[in-house]
Amino acid sequence: MSLSKKLSDILSQINDTTTKLGDLRRIAGDIKKDHEMALELWSKGIYLARQLAILIMDKKLLSQEVIDSLDQDIQQHPQEESLQLIDWLMANQLSKDKKMIALMESWQNSPSKLQRRIFWYYQGRQRWVGQTPPANSEKLLSSIEDTIEKEQPEVQWAMNFAAAQIGIFQPEYRSRCIALGENTGLYKDEIVGKNCTPNYIPEYIAIQVAKIKK
Repeated sequence: MSLSKKLSDILSQINDTTTKLGDLRRIAGDIKKDHEMALELWSKGIYLARQLAILIMDKKLLSQEVIDSLDQDIQQHPQEESLQLIDWLMANQLSKDKKMIALMESWQNSPSKLQRRIFWYYQGRQRWVGQTPPANSEKLLSSIEDTIEKEQPEVQWAMNFAAAQIGIFQPEYRSRCIALGENTGLYKDEIVGKNCTPNYIPEYIAIQVAKIKK
Protein backbone atom coordinates (compact mmCIF):
# COMPACT_ATOMS: atom_id res chain seq x y z
CA MET A 1 0.00 0.00 0.00
CA SER A 2 1.35 3.44 -0.91
CA LEU A 3 2.20 6.00 1.77
CA SER A 4 -0.58 8.32 0.59
CA LYS A 5 -3.15 5.50 0.77
CA LYS A 6 -1.96 4.52 4.26
CA LEU A 7 -2.15 8.16 5.32
CA SER A 8 -5.67 8.49 3.96
CA ASP A 9 -6.76 5.33 5.78
CA ILE A 10 -5.28 6.56 9.06
CA LEU A 11 -6.87 10.00 8.79
CA SER A 12 -10.24 8.40 8.12
CA GLN A 13 -10.05 6.78 11.56
CA ILE A 14 -9.63 10.13 13.33
CA ASN A 15 -12.62 12.27 14.22
CA ASP A 16 -12.45 15.46 16.28
CA THR A 17 -15.68 14.73 18.11
CA THR A 18 -15.39 11.01 18.87
CA THR A 19 -11.72 10.00 18.88
CA LYS A 20 -10.25 9.53 22.38
CA LEU A 21 -6.63 9.25 23.46
CA GLY A 22 -7.13 5.52 23.91
CA ASP A 23 -8.22 5.30 20.27
CA LEU A 24 -5.04 7.09 19.19
CA ARG A 25 -2.94 4.66 21.20
CA ARG A 26 -4.74 1.73 19.58
CA ILE A 27 -4.14 3.15 16.10
CA ALA A 28 -0.49 3.83 16.99
CA GLY A 29 -0.15 0.25 18.23
CA ASP A 30 -1.30 -1.00 14.84
CA ILE A 31 1.10 1.29 12.98
CA LYS A 32 4.10 0.71 15.29
CA LYS A 33 7.09 3.06 14.93
CA ASP A 34 6.97 4.86 11.58
CA HIS A 35 8.81 8.18 11.49
CA GLU A 36 8.03 8.84 7.83
CA MET A 37 4.32 8.43 8.51
CA ALA A 38 4.64 10.57 11.64
CA LEU A 39 6.04 13.44 9.57
CA GLU A 40 3.26 13.07 7.02
CA LEU A 41 0.62 13.17 9.75
CA TRP A 42 2.34 16.12 11.39
CA SER A 43 2.40 18.07 8.14
CA LYS A 44 -1.40 18.07 8.02
CA GLY A 45 -1.51 20.53 10.91
CA ILE A 46 -4.42 18.67 12.51
CA TYR A 47 -4.40 18.44 16.30
CA LEU A 48 -5.35 14.75 16.63
CA ALA A 49 -3.13 13.77 13.70
CA ARG A 50 -0.23 15.46 15.46
CA GLN A 51 -0.99 13.64 18.70
CA LEU A 52 -0.92 10.37 16.77
CA ALA A 53 2.28 11.44 14.99
CA ILE A 54 4.01 11.90 18.33
CA LEU A 55 3.16 8.33 19.32
CA ILE A 56 4.78 6.78 16.24
CA MET A 57 7.85 9.01 15.95
CA ASP A 58 11.32 7.48 16.20
CA LYS A 59 12.92 9.26 19.16
CA LYS A 60 16.37 8.43 17.79
CA LEU A 61 15.65 10.78 14.87
CA LEU A 62 14.75 13.72 17.12
CA SER A 63 17.28 16.48 17.75
CA GLN A 64 17.26 20.03 19.09
CA GLU A 65 16.75 21.31 15.55
CA VAL A 66 13.82 18.97 14.92
CA ILE A 67 12.26 19.77 18.29
CA ASP A 68 12.60 23.51 17.62
CA SER A 69 10.65 23.01 14.40
CA LEU A 70 7.96 20.97 16.17
CA ASP A 71 7.84 23.63 18.87
CA GLN A 72 7.17 26.37 16.33
CA ASP A 73 4.37 24.33 14.79
CA ILE A 74 2.86 23.57 18.18
CA GLN A 75 2.76 27.26 19.06
CA GLN A 76 0.40 27.83 16.13
CA HIS A 77 -2.32 25.82 17.89
CA PRO A 78 -4.78 27.29 20.42
CA GLN A 79 -3.26 27.33 23.90
CA GLU A 80 -5.02 24.23 25.25
CA GLU A 81 -3.99 22.16 22.22
CA SER A 82 -0.48 23.61 22.31
CA LEU A 83 0.07 22.57 25.92
CA GLN A 84 -1.41 19.12 25.33
CA LEU A 85 0.91 18.56 22.37
CA ILE A 86 4.13 19.66 24.06
CA ASP A 87 3.32 17.71 27.23
CA TRP A 88 2.39 14.66 25.10
CA LEU A 89 5.72 14.94 23.27
CA MET A 90 7.56 15.02 26.59
CA ALA A 91 5.69 12.05 28.07
CA ASN A 92 5.73 9.81 25.01
CA GLN A 93 9.08 10.59 23.39
CA LEU A 94 11.46 12.93 25.18
CA SER A 95 11.34 11.19 28.56
CA LYS A 96 12.04 7.79 26.96
CA ASP A 97 15.59 8.45 25.77
CA LYS A 98 18.74 9.49 27.63
CA LYS A 99 19.80 11.86 24.87
CA MET A 100 16.40 13.56 24.89
CA ILE A 101 16.42 13.77 28.69
CA ALA A 102 19.78 15.54 28.52
CA LEU A 103 18.24 18.00 26.05
CA MET A 104 15.25 18.66 28.31
CA GLU A 105 17.56 19.27 31.24
CA SER A 106 19.29 22.01 29.25
CA TRP A 107 16.06 23.98 28.66
CA GLN A 108 15.70 25.85 31.94
CA ASN A 109 16.62 29.13 30.23
CA SER A 110 15.50 28.25 26.72
CA PRO A 111 14.12 31.11 24.57
CA SER A 112 11.08 28.89 24.02
CA LYS A 113 8.43 29.09 26.72
CA LEU A 114 7.27 25.59 25.79
CA GLN A 115 10.73 24.14 26.25
CA ARG A 116 11.08 25.94 29.58
CA ARG A 117 7.73 24.45 30.56
CA ILE A 118 8.98 20.99 29.69
CA PHE A 119 12.15 21.49 31.74
CA TRP A 120 10.06 22.14 34.84
CA TYR A 121 7.35 19.61 34.09
CA TYR A 122 9.98 16.90 33.69
CA GLN A 123 11.61 17.86 37.01
CA GLY A 124 8.29 17.53 38.79
CA ARG A 125 7.37 14.38 36.94
CA GLN A 126 10.54 12.59 38.06
CA ARG A 127 9.27 12.86 41.63
CA TRP A 128 5.61 12.22 40.79
CA VAL A 129 6.32 8.85 39.12
CA GLY A 130 7.97 7.58 42.29
CA GLN A 131 11.64 7.88 41.41
CA THR A 132 14.14 8.76 44.12
CA PRO A 133 14.18 12.58 44.01
CA PRO A 134 17.23 13.92 42.18
CA ALA A 135 19.76 15.89 44.20
CA ASN A 136 18.84 19.22 42.61
CA SER A 137 15.78 20.15 44.71
CA GLU A 138 17.52 22.97 46.61
CA LYS A 139 18.71 24.54 43.38
CA LEU A 140 15.31 24.12 41.73
CA LEU A 141 13.44 25.69 44.62
CA SER A 142 15.78 28.67 44.73
CA SER A 143 15.21 29.24 41.03
CA ILE A 144 11.44 28.87 41.38
CA GLU A 145 11.34 31.32 44.28
CA ASP A 146 13.35 33.86 42.27
CA THR A 147 11.57 33.62 38.92
CA ILE A 148 8.11 32.02 39.07
CA GLU A 149 6.23 35.30 39.38
CA LYS A 150 8.02 36.70 36.32
CA GLU A 151 7.42 33.68 34.09
CA GLN A 152 4.87 33.04 31.35
CA PRO A 153 1.68 31.33 32.62
CA GLU A 154 2.51 28.13 30.72
CA VAL A 155 5.83 27.92 32.52
CA GLN A 156 4.45 29.07 35.87
CA TRP A 157 2.13 26.06 35.95
CA ALA A 158 5.04 23.64 35.46
CA MET A 159 7.22 25.40 38.04
CA ASN A 160 4.32 25.29 40.48
CA PHE A 161 3.89 21.57 39.73
CA ALA A 162 7.58 20.91 40.32
CA ALA A 163 7.52 22.75 43.65
CA ALA A 164 4.43 20.83 44.75
CA GLN A 165 6.06 17.50 43.91
CA ILE A 166 9.19 18.44 45.83
CA GLY A 167 7.03 19.32 48.83
CA ILE A 168 5.05 16.09 48.59
CA PHE A 169 7.97 13.68 48.28
CA GLN A 170 10.69 15.50 50.23
CA PRO A 171 9.45 16.40 53.71
CA GLU A 172 12.57 18.42 54.44
CA TYR A 173 11.41 20.97 51.85
CA ARG A 174 7.67 20.78 52.57
CA SER A 175 7.29 23.90 54.70
CA ARG A 176 9.35 25.89 52.21
CA CYS A 177 7.17 24.76 49.31
CA ILE A 178 4.00 25.58 51.23
CA ALA A 179 5.39 29.03 52.01
CA LEU A 180 6.16 29.51 48.32
CA GLY A 181 2.54 28.79 47.43
CA GLU A 182 1.26 31.12 50.13
CA ASN A 183 3.61 33.92 49.08
CA THR A 184 2.79 33.76 45.38
CA GLY A 185 -0.90 32.96 45.83
CA LEU A 186 -0.85 31.20 42.48
CA TYR A 187 -4.08 29.25 41.80
CA LYS A 188 -5.44 30.08 45.27
CA ASP A 189 -8.79 31.17 43.85
CA GLU A 190 -8.90 28.54 41.10
CA ILE A 191 -12.15 26.58 40.94
CA VAL A 192 -11.50 22.87 40.45
CA GLY A 193 -13.87 20.09 39.55
CA LYS A 194 -15.05 17.42 41.96
CA ASN A 195 -12.31 14.87 42.78
CA CYS A 196 -9.68 17.08 41.08
CA THR A 197 -6.56 18.15 42.97
CA PRO A 198 -6.15 21.94 43.22
CA ASN A 199 -2.99 23.56 41.87
CA TYR A 200 -2.65 25.84 44.92
CA ILE A 201 0.48 24.38 46.50
CA PRO A 202 -0.56 24.27 50.19
CA GLU A 203 -3.77 22.39 49.34
CA TYR A 204 -2.08 20.26 46.68
CA ILE A 205 0.58 19.08 49.12
CA ALA A 206 -1.89 18.45 51.96
CA ILE A 207 -4.17 16.33 49.79
CA GLN A 208 -1.39 14.26 48.21
CA VAL A 209 0.52 13.68 51.45
CA ALA A 210 -2.69 12.49 53.09
CA LYS A 211 -3.24 10.04 50.23
CA ILE A 212 0.30 8.69 50.57
CA LYS A 213 -0.12 8.20 54.33
CA LYS A 214 -3.22 6.09 53.72
